[in-house]
Order: sequence, then C-alpha cells, then structure tokens
Amino acid sequence: MKVVRKELHLNTAGEIDVVNITGMVEKAVKDSGIRNGLVTVFIPGATGAITTIEFEPNLVQDFKDILEKLIPKTGRYRHPVNGHSHLRASILGPSLSVPVADGNLILGTWQQIVFVELDVRPRSRRLIVQIIGE
Repeated sequence: MKVVRKELHLNTAGEIDVVNITGMVEKAVKDSGIRNGLVTVFIPGATGAITTIEFEPNLVQDFKDILEKLIPKTGRYRHPVNGHSHLRASILGPSLSVPVADGNLILGTWQQIVFVELDVRPRSRRLIVQIIGE
C-alpha cells in the first residue's frame, strides 16, 4: 500500500464562495500513480468546508441561499464577527473521501468536489489531499 500527500492552494472571493476543485483533485490522483484506493481532501481551517454538489450556477445559488436561511449571517452568535462561518463549516465538514478505481475518481455524473469558503473575507487556502492505495 502506498500513501501520497499533496497540497492544493487556492484563493477565494470570501463568504460562501463555492470553488470547483474536482480537476485539481483528479490531477493530484493522476500524479500520485495510485490506480485503486481512496482520496481524502481536507481543509485545515475552521471556516472552510469540502463537499460535493452539481456545480451548476442555479444550484450553487440555491446552496448559498439555504446556508443563509439555516445559519443567517445576522444571527445572534456568542463568537464575534464570524460565528456563523464557524457554524456553517461545522455542519458541512472539513473533509471528503472519494474512491479511486483505475486511476479515476468514482463520482456521479453530475457530482463535483467543491471547496466552500465560509469566512467573511477572501482567503488564501491550503487543502490537503491524501491518496491511499495501490
């Protein structure tokens, strides 16, 4: 069994910026040489999240709208400035694992991997991609 760790870097536009990182993860898997196994993408930060979605503009906007309804920016939070950002990130989660077969990600036809920026300002983000397999 082989384990390969890579870092991805991206800049975000700020609050609820949804960034399609599928291609970056696919490249990391290809570069790893691992043909069959599992890839995990992780954000080491408390105000970012990794999930999947059909990366289509109307659905991405619906996603942003539902986050605002579930955890509104204007709510009363004990954590000043960006309490809502931390809560949104906690619900969405910091990581995602995807199976790899024949050197390819096993994703649904309309499923893309996305990073969701939840902080109140643009950020420079580092994502950890770890590929395990043979």
